[in-house]
Amino acid sequence: MGFKRKLKRRQTKKLNELRKLKETTMKKKNLTPLNEFIDKKVGKKGTRKRDKFETDYEAFKLGVLIQQARQERGLTQEQVAELSGTNKSYISKLEKDLKDVRFSTLQRIITEGLGGHLEISIKF
Repeated sequence: MGFKRKLKRRQTKKLNELRKLKETTMKKKNLTPLNEFIDKKVGKKGTRKRDKFETDYEAFKLGVLIQQARQERGLTQEQVAELSGTNKSYISKLEKDLKDVRFSTLQRIITEGLGGHLEISIKF
């Protein structure tokens, strides 16, 4: 048997051992995987309630990402607003997921206000 095949078998065996350990640990501590918890509390994927949850979560995540980027650069909301041609209140509401944002404004905040680059992807 070749070296690569033996290595692959060892890696697969180790991975299976880690999966079993994770399952055992979760059962002992009475833990539920996040996806199962969300299915139970919000509903299965494809339901109206779950779709709304997913959409709201994406908007919340955007606000958190903007806040983290701003803080990493040591900027205040006011500084980001000034650099991007908007106001502090708008940045605050965006970070707290209280405001819908136009794509062009989002681009301006990220490029001019934060000095970053916006990447968009579509997943199915």
